[in-house]
Amino acid sequence: MKPRSRLAAAAAGLVLLAAGCGGAGDTAAGGEASAEDTTLLVFAAASLQEPFEDLAEQFEAQNEGVDVQLNFAGSSTLVEQIQQGAPADVFASANTSNMGKLVEADLHGAEPVDFTSNTLMIAVPAGNPAEVTNLASLTEEELNLVVCAPEVPCGAATETVEEAAGLTFSPVSEEQSVTDVLNKVTSGEADAGLVYVTDVKKAGDAAWGIDFPESDAAVNIYPITTVKGTENAELGQEFVDLVRREDGQELLAGYGFAGV
Repeated sequence: MKPRSRLAAAAAGLVLLAAGCGGAGDTAAGGEASAEDTTLLVFAAASLQEPFEDLAEQFEAQNEGVDVQLNFAGSSTLVEQIQQGAPADVFASANTSNMGKLVEADLHGAEPVDFTSNTLMIAVPAGNPAEVTNLASLTEEELNLVVCAPEVPCGAATETVEEAAGLTFSPVSEEQSVTDVLNKVTSGEADAGLVYVTDVKKAGDAAWGIDFPESDAAVNIYPITTVKGTENAELGQEFVDLVRREDGQELLAGYGFAGV
């Protein structure tokens, strides 16, 4: 598998550079357009990192000369990057509200389609040293709880389950992506965090997951679309189609994502 860019939220400038150096509209040294110069820029929610890396590899194998560059961050950050002019061909959001921001700005290239879903789970460090048992445990005064910021899909979901359960959380930090929350849990910086089921599965032995019934109140639906104005609209749509095909859906299910 060839090296691929895994851009952080603050790397919009690198995305701009990537587009300037390798878009479909570029020309080869001889002045003729070359399929080998085609770069497909996919902006995807941080929780999608592992399956989308697999899908990108599959897409490259099916499309000779295409290089898929992936930008993973919180969905709200990705929308802001696109609104500020960062070039993107495909956008996959972890909730419908951030996709709605793209649509409201008239930056969608096609009607967004839902392709998978995810639910929250409590993540604790292996061994569960703080002895967390349920959602109410997260309100204990001495507990170091980490959650996503409200503008991030996992943060919005956290607020929903908090309200549904009639609880009030006092997190020690609010992160800009679910990956950041998980990292603080697995490193032992936090006693517990609210992440997705898929993130707990990804953490392996480094984290334990605790289900809670209130998670049913905040199922996150993931939509995807092409971005308006891209020169790679057709290729971008092919990537969207791959995500929604049976093989793409099976791959997502293998990482713990659910259907829609």
